[in-house]
Amino acid sequence: MIRRLALAFCLMSGPVLAQDLTLPASARQISERTSPRDSYELPTGPVADGIVPSRTVEGRVERLTWRLQAGSSTTLQLLAPLRDQLVAQGFDILFECEARTCGGFDFRFGTEVVPTPDMYVAIRDYRFLSATKGEEALSLLVSRNPPDGYVQLIRVAPVDAPAPTPVVVEQSASGTEGLLDALQQSGHVILDDLHFRTGEVALGDGPFASLSLLAQFLADNPSTRLALVGHTDDTGTLQANTKVSTERAQAVRARLIETHGVAADRIEAQGVGYLAPLTSNSTPEGRDLNRRVEAVLLVN
Repeated sequence: MIRRLALAFCLMSGPVLAQDLTLPASARQISERTSPRDSYELPTGPVADGIVPSRTVEGRVERLTWRLQAGSSTTLQLLAPLRDQLVAQGFDILFECEARTCGGFDFRFGTEVVPTPDMYVAIRDYRFLSATKGEEALSLLVSRNPPDGYVQLIRVAPVDAPAPTPVVVEQSASGTEGLLDALQQSGHVILDDLHFRTGEVALGDGPFASLSLLAQFLADNPSTRLALVGHTDDTGTLQANTKVSTERAQAVRARLIETHGVAADRIEAQGVGYLAPLTSNSTPEGRDLNRRVEAVLLVN
C-alpha cells in the first residue's frame, strides 16, 4: 500500500547515512535541483517582527518536491509520518509549526519555496519542519490544494561529502499498489503503468495491471462510472495536443472494453492536451510526467 522513497547521501566522515522516507503510493516526484555549493536560510522559529528567524547553513543543497493524492488527509497527517521517520533516524527536530503559528503569509514568503507549479503552498493550510543531525540540515514543507498534496524537502550536506545516490522510487512488482485506495480517497488517479511518447497514441500490448484493477473495481461497484482523461506535454499546438490526448484516452477505454469486458456506458474518454500539467515542461523528465492518462471516479 505504499511507495518507498529512498533518499541517501553521505557525510564528510563516517559511513553512508541512508534516509528512507515513505510517501503514499500516489506520490510522484515533480522536481529535483542540486546546487554543489550553496547556502540555505534554515528557519528556526516563527515570524517575529515581520522576519523569519533563520540559521545560514552551507554545503551541497538539494531541493526536491512531490505531488500526491491527499484526498481528505490533513497537512498534519501528511507531515507526521515523515517527522516520525526522521526522529527514528536520529534527527533532532529544530522547529515545527502550522500555518497560523508559523506566521501565515509572512512565513510563507519569508522562507524559500520551490516555485509553482513544482510546489504549491496554501497560505492557511501548510506545515513546516526543520531538523538537524550532525553536519546535516533539512526542512520539510507540506501543503494541500485538494485533492492534491505537496511535499518539499530541502536538505544540506557538506560540500566535500560523496555525491548523493540518485533518488530512487521503489514500487511493488505490479506498480499499482494503492491505486484503488487513491482513486476512492481523492476521486482520481494517474495510471502510472501506461506510457506515451510524444505524438504517439497507440497503447502497448500490456498487460497493464492498472486496467485489470479498474475493471474489477467497476465490476464490484455497479453504481460507479469512470472518465479517462488524457494529458500531453506542451510540444506542438493546443489543438494537436488535445487531439492526441483524446485519442490516448480513447485507446485506454477501448482496451478496457475489448480486453477486460467493461460495458461501454461505464467509461468516458476525454482529452485536455497540455492544459493541466503536473510539472514544468522545461525538462525531458517533466514532459514525461505530463504525458499521462488519469482515471476519474464518477458516481451515478
